[in-house]
Amino acid sequence: MAKTETRIPWAFLDEYRGKEIQGEWPTFPELLAIQAKRFAGRPYFTDFDGPNGSKRSWTYEQVYDCVIQIAEFMLSKGIKKGDRIAVSGKNSPEWGMVYLAAFFASAIIVPVDNGLHQYEVENIVKTAEPKLFFCEDDKYDYLKSEFKKMKVFSLTPEKEDYVLNLKAEKTVKYNEPVKCHDTAAILFTSGTTGNPKGVMLSHTNLICDGYIAQTHLLIKETDVFYALLPIHHAYTMQAAFICPLEVGAEIVFGKSMAVTRLMKELKEGKISIMLGVPLLYNKLLSGINKGIRSKGAFVAGVMSVLRGFSFFIKKLTGKNLGKKIFKPVLQQANIYTLRVAICGGGPLAKSVFKQYQAMGIDFIQGYGLTETSPIIALNPLEHFKLESVGQAFYPYMEAKIINSDAAEQTGDRKVGEIVVKGPMVMQEYYNMPEATAAMYTEDGFFKTGDLGWMDKENYIMLCGRAKNLIVTNGGKNVYPEEIEDAFQLYDDVKQVTVQGYYKDGDETCEEIEALIYPSDDLYTTLGLERTEEIQPEVQEYIEKIVSKVNKNFQSYSQISKVTILKEPLEMTTSLKVKRNYKK
Repeated sequence: MAKTETRIPWAFLDEYRGKEIQGEWPTFPELLAIQAKRFAGRPYFTDFDGPNGSKRSWTYEQVYDCVIQIAEFMLSKGIKKGDRIAVSGKNSPEWGMVYLAAFFASAIIVPVDNGLHQYEVENIVKTAEPKLFFCEDDKYDYLKSEFKKMKVFSLTPEKEDYVLNLKAEKTVKYNEPVKCHDTAAILFTSGTTGNPKGVMLSHTNLICDGYIAQTHLLIKETDVFYALLPIHHAYTMQAAFICPLEVGAEIVFGKSMAVTRLMKELKEGKISIMLGVPLLYNKLLSGINKGIRSKGAFVAGVMSVLRGFSFFIKKLTGKNLGKKIFKPVLQQANIYTLRVAICGGGPLAKSVFKQYQAMGIDFIQGYGLTETSPIIALNPLEHFKLESVGQAFYPYMEAKIINSDAAEQTGDRKVGEIVVKGPMVMQEYYNMPEATAAMYTEDGFFKTGDLGWMDKENYIMLCGRAKNLIVTNGGKNVYPEEIEDAFQLYDDVKQVTVQGYYKDGDETCEEIEALIYPSDDLYTTLGLERTEEIQPEVQEYIEKIVSKVNKNFQSYSQISKVTILKEPLEMTTSLKVKRNYKK
């Protein structure tokens, strides 16, 4: 195994065990109470939603006081231990306070994707049966009129029942405190049709996963996290909400990826740790590279050489020269204060990863699923691998590859399904015992549904989802995500989705099709307007890009059919294409 610095990020908790902490791991109420004493005056929740976009900030002590006030209001409304409380809205301090307050009321929080359609929200409400629902204006009136038995309150100051104005009218009696193995949250992975699947995660699941992840990434109490991606998602919830609480760091809540707002929050928030998905980082890097190219071919050439030199030195010695060499570039992009950038939600192209590292940004990838709280692998800064989504957290968990295909067993690359076992694995799916049982092997490992392989140092190389696998004429396995990743640096492609198709009705084997939605940049380059019909110039330009990408793959993995989309495919709020479309 790779030798990394030994860290026990939770060692400080020992002095509180048997007093403030009653179990193996702290519950959220126990942890917040401890941190409110340790870091009382330190900023905790921050956003830029004050008058005229001004900064709002709450200290740890102030957040604790607000959380207690909201919890007592919840109790005054009859909340009992184990009742569900839902919250839906854009990232905000109010959202975070409701999340934490539910635990002080001994309830279970149900974070609901703010981007869901009404019928999807309705499915989740009918399944989880929350007693209280905190939301923003876009869902407020609908929820109030549709669900008479459920009390609805507002996350926005404009409403009379704004969450920070809510107070219990008399002294309340607290429920029995939650224990570390009690369910903390139910995260619904799908609410489209029928009975949505709710992932039940305990206080131990969520809190231990955050601390264990820190064995691969040093987080400081002075760090400022940027919660830009939707916080209902397990990835953002863990990496930008729970982890900061665990060390006493600050969270800046971002609500929009609009460039002007993004730049303002990065600069004025003095962000040191940012997390995102490949699409976000590709967009940011594209802007940086455009700025460099605008200086002329000579400057661009010099910058390319400096990047190569900086990366070589960093990889060889660990010294970060890029932060000094590229300081003006990073300052212009408002990311000079970044200490670490974390990417999840899918593999990032190696070339993108390398460019950020070369410019002095410690850029790392992680891997996990909602059912694993979610992080089960992270690239340690001290020994990162470009091709990997992270090193599994041994000895705190186990990971292995099962059902590896003999056709893929070349060298270290024995591709099969990734399965894991550890304290971060979910309790179960809510009221779905059969679906829960189907997710485990006979020896108790959780089946991720992801295909990949591991090297001798326990680094995970991800290929794609098992259900997306394409099997070609020679019995060869093709992973759509690997081909899609090769398009990440092409600004002219806004969206690409690779799938199998049957040529001439022959269903004995699949060939490779790419569904591509061109970017606005491409139309600008060609001097064209986007129309109802796909212009020949657009088709020809995209096919040239596909030809370049095809050169990176074996003949059986090459795209043989290109379909230009008139409209983009629907995406999730975590910026992934929903693959529930018709072929």
